[in-house]
Amino acid sequence: MSRGGALPSFSSPPVAAILEIEIMAQAHRSLLIVIADGEHARFLRPTSHRALENMASFTSEAAHQHSADLGADRPGASFHSQSTAHHAVAPRHDLHVMAKEKFARKVAAEIDAMVEREAIDDLVIAAPPPIMSAITATLQDATGRRIIASTHKDFTKMPEGDLWPHLAEWIRPAHLPPA
Repeated sequence: MSRGGALPSFSSPPVAAILEIEIMAQAHRSLLIVIADGEHARFLRPTSHRALENMASFTSEAAHQHSADLGADRPGASFHSQSTAHHAVAPRHDLHVMAKEKFARKVAAEIDAMVEREAIDDLVIAAPPPIMSAITATLQDATGRRIIASTHKDFTKMPEGDLWPHLAEWIRPAHLPPA
């Protein structure tokens, strides 16, 4: 019931204006995109021009080395006192796989440091499955909670200019720096 007979009229703004207001009201969220494989890693950030800026790059010391250059992984041998046969004590390890896992742990440590230093709000990681597992298993809990997306793809050889279409689905307007 209204006392003056007429109800107040409200005009609704167009939907586009509402969306623009909502986007502007969102606080800026800092996004770090990590592109890695077992030998190379890049840390990228979106720019206001639908492009990605390279914040840091890392290359494994073992990236282009031969197995012989990485070292020797010869298991110790033992023999039975009753026999002349020798048996290996431990199985051989693939030194390249071990070097890639070590590099993935280093990348995780760098992500943790950057998240703490730069106050990163959100994190996207693109890496092949074994490297992704090694990185995410090594991240601190607080850093792991910032992961908003991950993909098991290797984009390390792709230039920054070609990456946007592959990563755009995870980049929100709040991740873009203010113009």
